[in-house]
Amino acid sequence: MMRLVAGFLSGLVFGLGLVVSGMSDPAKVLNFLDLAGTWDPSLAFVMAGATITAFVGYRVVWRRAAPVLEPAFDLPANTRIDRNLILGAALFGTGWGIGGFCPGPAWTALPLLAPGTLVFVPAMLAGLWLGARSRNASAPTGATG
Repeated sequence: MMRLVAGFLSGLVFGLGLVVSGMSDPAKVLNFLDLAGTWDPSLAFVMAGATITAFVGYRVVWRRAAPVLEPAFDLPANTRIDRNLILGAALFGTGWGIGGFCPGPAWTALPLLAPGTLVFVPAMLAGLWLGARSRNASAPTGATG
C-alpha cells in the first residue's frame, strides 16, 4: 500500500511540475523545436533542471543498499543499443515533434479535452499495447532458467 501511495504522490508532483512549467501545452514544445520560427528556449531550461535533479538524486540513491520501498534495486539486464532501441527512439521523437506531446504532458493535458490530446492519448495507449503484444509474441516459449 505504501508503494502505491508513494507512486501516486510522485506522479502528482511530476504532473504538477509539468503544468507549472507549461510543458502540458504542446505549442510550447513545438515552439522549442521550431528553431527557424517562434523558437522558445524554456523547454531547454526545464530539461536542464530535470537533468541536474536526476544527477543529484542518483548520487544520493546509489549510496543506499536498497530502495526505500523495495528489498533491492531492479535494474535492466539489457544495456545494448540495438535496432529496437534506435527505432523506438526515432518513433518517439517523431511523434513528439509532430504532436508536441510525450506521455507525461499528454496525461496532464487530458483534462483540458483539447482535440490533439484526445487523439494522442488513445494512439499512445494503442502503441503501448501493440508494443507489449509484439514483445510477448517474439519471446521464446518453454524456456527454463
